[in-house]
Amino acid sequence: MKFGIIRERKNPPDRRVVLSPQACQNVMSAHPEAQIIVESSPIRVFTDAEYREANVSVADEMAQCEVLLGVKEVPIEALLPNKQYFFFSHTIKKQPYNRKLLQAILDKNITLYDHEVITDPKGLRLVAFGRYAGIVGAYNGVRAYGLKTGEFQLPKAETLKDQKALIQALRSITMPPIKILLTGKGRVGNGAKEMLDGMQLREVGVEEYLEGEFTEPVYCQIDVSEYNLRKDGVKGNMQDFFDHPEEYKSNFFRFARVTDFYIAGHFYGDGAPYLFTREDAKQPDFRIRVVADISCDIDGPVATTLRASTIADPIYGYDPKTESETDFNQQNAIAVMAVDNLPAELPRDASEGFGESFVSQVIPAFFNGDANGILERARMTQNGKLTPRYAYLQDYLDGKE
Repeated sequence: MKFGIIRERKNPPDRRVVLSPQACQNVMSAHPEAQIIVESSPIRVFTDAEYREANVSVADEMAQCEVLLGVKEVPIEALLPNKQYFFFSHTIKKQPYNRKLLQAILDKNITLYDHEVITDPKGLRLVAFGRYAGIVGAYNGVRAYGLKTGEFQLPKAETLKDQKALIQALRSITMPPIKILLTGKGRVGNGAKEMLDGMQLREVGVEEYLEGEFTEPVYCQIDVSEYNLRKDGVKGNMQDFFDHPEEYKSNFFRFARVTDFYIAGHFYGDGAPYLFTREDAKQPDFRIRVVADISCDIDGPVATTLRASTIADPIYGYDPKTESETDFNQQNAIAVMAVDNLPAELPRDASEGFGESFVSQVIPAFFNGDANGILERARMTQNGKLTPRYAYLQDYLDGKE
């Protein structure tokens, strides 16, 4: 079995990779029948020389490989027919901008496996960059707070080597005695928590956060059960919320009244209530001045997120009165950091973490007959057609949705 690590061609450039040189060595050690060839790239965070030093072949084309591994969408003109591909296709939610990509994949008889749907039998994701989105998102949020308030300045995350360097930079500043709210306790939320803990900030519980006054910066990490209530007044729980989100209403505003800086690291599901609305943001007791929306659902549960921002220009302002974008330095503006490809700012750490999971969870499936159904669940297309699990995309492909 020949695996190819393809060059990332999407713009803006992404320096991440599925398998680091060390991960390649681990694959070939565990599976002697596996061969790995790396397509030469001038932008990848690991250089061609680093792969050669790890005894991994580097080539200018991938035609000889059976399975091609990438991170971001492959441009249509670069797709090789009759191959198996792994990448984030951004089509499973019927994203209009990638309809032609999925059509081309079928036309070229490509078998597509999407990283986003590599799951265990219970549907839990096995490979993801979420932790690194949380790490960089929290850092960027603190940086945005400093720029908004003039309290301090931090370098851009992309200019620093790794998570350790990010934490060192955060420890060099002095935070005022503010309240920081973090939503989400999954990969993203806990990645953000790593950074707050790395700053040695004090974590407090919900009641203490809501009622207390502090002489130091503090943070509170909450999940859906703490910012949503059942409409009928019956006590809910996490599973009930996920099964019946339409039965719930937001109880977030009690946090918005006391929060200075909000980090959104939660997962938002269809039918769930918005955390706060544009009307909420207009209220005189809405206190949040900086939002780091790592989840980045556009025009959704975090009303201040009007659009995704970019690594080059990560912060914009939201004017609550006009419900429109403005300069974040304007006095009444809420500063919004909503970069949607945050792990790309920490490419070496993110690639190493992703690769470890890919090597342990996905690669073995090619050599054990897919004993755990990993490939079957992630296989979106085969033999020029959508697989049954993804047949719901047919109307999308046909332009009917």
